[in-house]
Amino acid sequence: MAIEITIPRLGWNMDEGSFGEWLKADGEFVAADEPIFTFESEKALQEVESVDEGILHILPGGPEEGDVVEVGTLVGFLLEDGESPPSDTVISTARSAADNESEQPSETSPVGSSSSPDTSDTTTSADSRTETSQRRLISPRAARVAGELGVDWSALAGTGRNGRIREQDIRAAAGTSRSNRETRTAPLSTSSLRRTIAQRMLHSVQTTAPVTLTTRVDATNLVSLRQQFRNQNADVIPAYHDIIAKLTAVTLRQHPIMNCQWLDGEVVEPDGIHIGIAVDTEAGLLVPVIRDCDRLSLTNLTRRSSDLITRARERKCSPEELTGGTFSITNLGAFGIDAFTPIINTPQTAVLGIGAIRRDPVVLEDHRIEAREQLTLSLTFDHQVTDGAPAARFLQNLASSLENPAPALTG
Repeated sequence: MAIEITIPRLGWNMDEGSFGEWLKADGEFVAADEPIFTFESEKALQEVESVDEGILHILPGGPEEGDVVEVGTLVGFLLEDGESPPSDTVISTARSAADNESEQPSETSPVGSSSSPDTSDTTTSADSRTETSQRRLISPRAARVAGELGVDWSALAGTGRNGRIREQDIRAAAGTSRSNRETRTAPLSTSSLRRTIAQRMLHSVQTTAPVTLTTRVDATNLVSLRQQFRNQNADVIPAYHDIIAKLTAVTLRQHPIMNCQWLDGEVVEPDGIHIGIAVDTEAGLLVPVIRDCDRLSLTNLTRRSSDLITRARERKCSPEELTGGTFSITNLGAFGIDAFTPIINTPQTAVLGIGAIRRDPVVLEDHRIEAREQLTLSLTFDHQVTDGAPAARFLQNLASSLENPAPALTG
């Protein structure tokens, strides 16, 4: 008996995602619990395992790499040896992530097409078939852009499946036809990850009252501490963000309001201190979470952080490892950025931005001028949850810990 292979729901809020690639070939035997294809859901790229065994039959015309597919979409079957797939199978439908096309048919016709009504039933049927065929040759979004840019797409060769014309084809044609145009508009990436990032950033801006505080920290002892790990040839050498994450977690114990969440108009205290570390990947920003950060030793925290960051860049983190954070840290210091305005990862209360460490001249208390390592911290907090003074006290205490990190790390 044929066993259906459908797109599973990989998260509570998941309705669709981007199809990755088949890990098994059509006609190949698949064992139970063996990965058969990859699928990108929100921020996680996962391998989907088979629920049974059988010979894989991939539906012709099914989703290709990058196509946006809804949960429950039928993409194939597992068959017994010699068994044929059901003859009444409806081929799955998917939309190209580059097109981001809607379910509704396009109402835009190619330039020069006739819109006058027909009087013959036969002619009407023929025109209907022609119109349907034309609509299949161009995505609704591409047709809309063609109308906006005045591009006659009837003679274009599309780069989509079966020659389908996509938005990028229309924009390319518009750029070619306007030789004096200096720049060309490029469509934004519409991958599941990029859409998720865009939605969450917009949600944060719309639902929080963000305020950013900055302070300059003497990081001389922080730099010296990390150098000690290097000089001792330690098996585990913490990065600056590891040390800062540990000190932040310890400071959050003293300022629990900064670790709270804003949910449905109420302040909610979570079950622990779980710090998310922002990671720049080729696909976009991911924030894997180090759980119970305050309870981990610096060595264990560093190992955990390194593992999460590596797997985040390889898109191998599970959804559970990318959710549940109570406070976030983002580091742009490696890019030479001193201060910036980080965006709160809702429903969290705050996010800490780490700037570059620079060796600058500093006037000491005895009026001597000495070169010291300087670090700028940028704290964005939600004014709905707390006020400026409590947030400033948190940042002040954290700065003190960074200037003298040993007691907090060994206590």
